Amino acid sequence: MRRLPLPPAQPLSANQLNFSGGPGVLPECVLAQAQQAIMALPDTGLSVLGMSHRSAWFEALLEEAEHNVRELLRVPAHFKVLFLQGGSSLQFSMIPMNLAPANRAPPAYVQSGYWSGRSVLEARCVRPIELAWDGSAQQYSRLPDWSELALAADLPYTHFVSNETVEGLQWPVSSAPAGQTSIVDMSSDLFARPIDVSAYAMIYAHAQKNLGPAGVTLCLLDERLLEEIPAGLPPMLDYRTHVLHRSNYNTPPVFGIYVLTLVTRWLRDTVGGVAAMQRLNHAKAARIYGLLDGFSAQLNSPVEPRHRSMMNACFSFRQPGLDQRFLAAAAAAGLTGLAGHRSRGGLRVSMYNALSIAAVETLADFLSDFVQTQA
Repeated sequence: MRRLPLPPAQPLSANQLNFSGGPGVLPECVLAQAQQAIMALPDTGLSVLGMSHRSAWFEALLEEAEHNVRELLRVPAHFKVLFLQGGSSLQFSMIPMNLAPANRAPPAYVQSGYWSGRSVLEARCVRPIELAWDGSAQQYSRLPDWSELALAADLPYTHFVSNETVEGLQWPVSSAPAGQTSIVDMSSDLFARPIDVSAYAMIYAHAQKNLGPAGVTLCLLDERLLEEIPAGLPPMLDYRTHVLHRSNYNTPPVFGIYVLTLVTRWLRDTVGGVAAMQRLNHAKAARIYGLLDGFSAQLNSPVEPRHRSMMNACFSFRQPGLDQRFLAAAAAAGLTGLAGHRSRGGLRVSMYNALSIAAVETLADFLSDFVQTQA
């Protein structure tokens, strides 16, 4: 059996830049606070890993986490804020289980990439669904206009993924079909740009892109949807259970919620809010896409420019074999996580909120030098 090496007695500073599609990089100040909290929280003297989820401290943490989410995203009062487990993958089945009653028309799903495809697969295990659009024939190189979809008026909901991390596609801000009950997976771009929460009936996002470590999933749910939930669901899979118990029905991911709270503080107090974060993200994406376009003879960027993601830029070298050579050279230079998703191959630069502009500049300079030396 292979044994992992023990950590050193003294913590080491990270010496690698993380461009991974997830889990993503976290702010250095958050990592420092989390490191201290693992030993002892400043206000309790106990490790956060041993804090009771029934303690007054955790109740106050949940209250702050919800407050910060509401403040940063301007969440309307009629939306419930939930911190759940199981990642977005559990939501893929919980949503149709709760919100697609058997006596109504099937919900509509937009399959625009790998993860929306996974949501379709999971939903079909629970209820029949209508596939309103499928971009697989076009190799997921574009997104549809809502006018292309013939959506019935009586659908329980329409589901889509706002940012496809595998293919590098992103819907416009607050994009939603008119007159529909829209449910959106924003796992990889929530808090990356301002949104109109009221444009949707439900927004959900797992944490390990922009919000914290894996283990906690944020759900924003219009309370009017609760009236549609059928009786008889297992309590753990019923949104009403978690609303009633304020995300504390069973032992929640205390550490994940703690780090998420630290990230929201950082976003508010250091970055200056979601609009300021969007400006930084635009600058990072512009630097990378400008390079891809400038070297278009050597690099292939398959996504239509109007649908490019500012979170995940996917590309490949046109010359066979250079992708792997680039990955090896980048890893030796401390630039990690640049391989494309296993389902697609190629290369991918993930630029989540906490990735600094300096890190993007370092990568851009390295990529530019590599392309020119290989020409």
